[in-house]
Parts: sequence; C-alpha cells; structure tokens
Amino acid sequence: MKENIIQTKSFDFAVKMMRFCQKLREVDRAYSLADQLLNASCSIGANVEEAIGTNTKRHFLAIITISYKEAREAHFYLRAMIASGIYTHHSELNELNQDAFEIMRILSAIQKTTRENLKKENESK
Repeated sequence: MKENIIQTKSFDFAVKMMRFCQKLREVDRAYSLADQLLNASCSIGANVEEAIGTNTKRHFLAIITISYKEAREAHFYLRAMIASGIYTHHSELNELNQDAFEIMRILSAIQKTTRENLKKENESK
C-alpha cells in the first residue's frame, strides 16, 4: 500500500505536539495554551483519518477543509509563541512551526486538487 504523506505527517505532528505540550504544562505551567495547541494539533490528523474514510469527494473536501483550519490554528499559536519570546523552547518551536506550515501547504494543495476534480466531474455531466 502506498504511503499517504498527509496521514503520516499529521500523525507525526500530533505525537510531537503531545510531547511538546506536556513540557508546556510541566515546565512553563502554560496549561490553557497547551490544551488549545494540543486540541488543534491532534484534530488535524483525526480529521485527515476521517476524510480518508469518507465515501464521496464532497464529504472528503469538507473534512479536509476542517483539517486545514485546525492546521492554521496550530500554526497561529506556534507563531504567537515564537513572537512573544516568553518560551524557552526556541529550536523546538521553530521546528514545530515549520511542520505546521508544511501540513497547511499539503492540505491546501489537496483542497485545490479535490475542488478541481469535482468541477471537472460536474462539467462532464
């Protein structure tokens, strides 16, 4: 079976974020931020998994769009943490921010391709 890049990347990102958010809670006592960040980060992969299991392209697109929105939210929190300068995990934050951005780009491309395919199907009917 061929590897699904977004499935793999979103899963790996969720695992990294679980470890990072545990540090946020334990070291920085940033409970609320850790919860928000973890919810958005894990939701990316959970929605990708759900999208893979859908039975129509329209439903797939709807769920992938939710995943994209969650990726944007996680990316926002990471950027804000970097910009604030109040967290000491600089290299880890930068790496996670890059991961979130890459996932956003992949999800955006998936959305675009799916929309184009739906449009072609509608035009051929």
